[in-house]
Amino acid sequence: MAGTVASATPARAGTRAVVRPPALVPGDRVRVIAPAGVPDTRLARGIQILEGFGLVVEAGAHLYDRYGYLAGTDADRLADLNAAFRDPGVRGVFAARGGYGTQRIIDRLDLAAVRRDPRVFVGFSDLTVLSGRLWTAARLVSFYGPMVNWTDTRTGPTEIESLRKAIMTMDPIVLTSDPAEPSAAVSVPGTATGTLLGGNLTMLQAGVGTRDLPDLHRAILLLEDTDESAYSYDRMLTHLTRSGALRGIAGVAIGQFTNAPVVSGQWTAAQAVQDRLATLGVPVLGGLRIGHGNGQLTVPLGARATIDTTTATLTVAPGVAPRS
Repeated sequence: MAGTVASATPARAGTRAVVRPPALVPGDRVRVIAPAGVPDTRLARGIQILEGFGLVVEAGAHLYDRYGYLAGTDADRLADLNAAFRDPGVRGVFAARGGYGTQRIIDRLDLAAVRRDPRVFVGFSDLTVLSGRLWTAARLVSFYGPMVNWTDTRTGPTEIESLRKAIMTMDPIVLTSDPAEPSAAVSVPGTATGTLLGGNLTMLQAGVGTRDLPDLHRAILLLEDTDESAYSYDRMLTHLTRSGALRGIAGVAIGQFTNAPVVSGQWTAAQAVQDRLATLGVPVLGGLRIGHGNGQLTVPLGARATIDTTTATLTVAPGVAPRS
């Protein structure tokens, strides 16, 4: 039986009130929605995993719609998004998949509903804009982790447990840099502590000048991306730097560089990123299994985090609050 829903626990981060949603417990209703691209048959496996946590999984009304490359019209995807955050019985919202499309509806998110009754949200990639908006508008911690369109060859038992612990327990999250990850080559020595914010680099750059991009002052910036060449990483980080978005950051945590082309005689993605970030004068830790690659782990965005290049670890405080 589900426990009583607790009010989200506020904490202080500088002058800002951080809101941790109540931890999910077996018996909770959760809803799967598709704010961006169209899910496929892999969705059944993701739903099975959530049900394995003891959660009662509901499908958004338009979850299986299709409108071009989008999972339904803007109006219908927005309706599912807002319905999930308005229903007091829904304690968690899970994105079916990424792709593209969240930007088209994010400005009409019902922020009053988000603030009135905070709950768990899980997504990554294109959903970076939604996590960013939940933070900038409500200081709500969200979870950067696998979406319900699940692939066991990419995310296996370890990754399932990482997701469960992040959204259902008060355990701190500790990730260790994996030397096998291409981004492990990116490193600037040191230790730094701050609020973990960020996500997909392409979406962060696209957020410049919008209400989706968080204020990164004193933050640990999380970056990852897929299918981008070395010069694209360079271009996006250069744009973020020139825009002033990276001014005053405390450090950088680098996730996965998935499917980055390697061209003989040219920089790799890691070399391009090293060149750009080394000039910021802050600690940088690469090799974290966060993003589009195999072994994707879950981390809370908006929680307090520390990177330590000596121990090669990212340590993040729990993203959920205890249930009463």
